[in-house]
Amino acid sequence: MIQDRGFLTIFIFLAAVIALFLLVPLVQLFFNVGIFKIASTLQDKEVYESIFLTLKTSFYAVMFVLFTGVPLAYLIARYDFWGKSVIESLLDVPVMVPHTAAGIALLVTFGNGEIGEFFADLGLEFMDTTTGIMFAMMFLSAPFLINGAKEGFKKVDVKYEHMARTLGASRLSTFFAIVLPNARNDILNGALMMWSRGLGEFGAVVIIAYHPMVAPVLIYDRFTNFGLSYSAPVAASMILVSISVFFAIRLINNRFNQR
Repeated sequence: MIQDRGFLTIFIFLAAVIALFLLVPLVQLFFNVGIFKIASTLQDKEVYESIFLTLKTSFYAVMFVLFTGVPLAYLIARYDFWGKSVIESLLDVPVMVPHTAAGIALLVTFGNGEIGEFFADLGLEFMDTTTGIMFAMMFLSAPFLINGAKEGFKKVDVKYEHMARTLGASRLSTFFAIVLPNARNDILNGALMMWSRGLGEFGAVVIIAYHPMVAPVLIYDRFTNFGLSYSAPVAASMILVSISVFFAIRLINNRFNQR
């Protein structure tokens, strides 16, 4: 019993250290700014348009990867093919590279190069556009969703798929009726991780598109031009909105699971 108490005491202390490290700066930010200042900041047109743009572009990025990355995750989880390990390794590279370096890579690719000119002929511009912002967010956050979906698909027993196929279901209907629902929680968690990572993206976005300003760029712009007193309310407002949306999605998902 004494050893158990010592074990729990050490772990509780260590857990408290990291929990306080993560929570105190956020609490301190809200305490220093104040709820009334946050409310008035959210009424600033530049601020709420910037926050809405951040939410919108990160949501579009998640939707794009859901349609393209989920099939990739399924192929990796279910099939063995030449170059599979290379693809899995490359998927993690965007998470590891410096974000400014990722922004430069995107700029070289979609800026003035041949690929950029090709898309420009199709009417897609990347410099200082919402499309460029979405691509920057997507490049650095897509691995979270793809890896989450991959782990979710691995948890689904392949026997269920074989059983559905023997009963006459097509491969597509089996995927949507059997595989996808059973991997839904992992896919949703990956999507939330991707979405939250996209919301906070700065390094790559600021290189591709300083304007229109997403919230992280607006916070940086106000900090460099006007100081902490002007940037802190915007930061607190963005954090508050992000947390609210995050918990709302979690609540809806939990209620759906209970049903």
